[in-house]
Amino acid sequence: MTSTIAAETIRPERNIPAEIARSWLLVNAMKPELFDQSAVSRADSIILDIEDAVDPSQKDQARGHVIDWLTGGGKAWVRINDATSPFWADDLAGLRGTPGLLGVMLAKTESADQVTESFHRMDGKIPVIPLVESAVGIEEANNIAKAQGAFRLAFGSGDFRRDTGMAATAEAMAYPRAKLVVASRVGNLPGPIDGPTVGTNHPILREQTGITVMMGMTGKLCLAIDQTPVINEVISPTPSDVAWATDFMNDFEANGRVIRDGSDLPRLGRAEKIMKLAVAFGVQPAL
Repeated sequence: MTSTIAAETIRPERNIPAEIARSWLLVNAMKPELFDQSAVSRADSIILDIEDAVDPSQKDQARGHVIDWLTGGGKAWVRINDATSPFWADDLAGLRGTPGLLGVMLAKTESADQVTESFHRMDGKIPVIPLVESAVGIEEANNIAKAQGAFRLAFGSGDFRRDTGMAATAEAMAYPRAKLVVASRVGNLPGPIDGPTVGTNHPILREQTGITVMMGMTGKLCLAIDQTPVINEVISPTPSDVAWATDFMNDFEANGRVIRDGSDLPRLGRAEKIMKLAVAFGVQPAL
């Protein structure tokens, strides 16, 4: 007699650290039937969304779904409402001390104080991802990145475009993306998380994720489970990158780890970074 085993039950457990997580899957908190499915998907991190995805009349219900699932053994980040909204304080009070809460994503962040206050209201134990979604937020990005509790910056590209009237092209979005990358370095944070790609066209998603990588961002929000493998693949080092890094490190070790010229230190830094990511993401060197 044969048995059919669901793919989810034989998929290896993946514990990608949040500081290098590539795919960040947003899940509507009013659809709790999707929570388990999302948790066993290929997303590096999941974010249960009680902000933009939820009608104001359903905020309490959505928050309840999240708390129940986390208390029941689930683990996730939660996108909470912005600090100027009437729901922010209730979000933090309700989530405070909830088992399984990995961190919060603070919507529409525009100041360092909003991040710090959110962090303190969670007893200084829960990391905060400031989601920057406006012109004010972009211009305050350096201060936001240095705020107590800030873990990693994220780009709310859709709301940013609505706020500024800018187009969705790579050229138009180059400045805010670069600003978040530089601010992350100023604040000694991991690389920032890019905004999502809307739609189901995987070639477009692959192209836009390539822009994410080109701009120095190291993660990307996603809106559907089937986007996660594409994002993970594009943001990971390529097998040829891993082969180069492996060969460089082998040669460097064979020569006694001696710096031979001015290009060795930058190459060493790049090789060490590639090798760390290759191990975390399971990327093998090209033959």
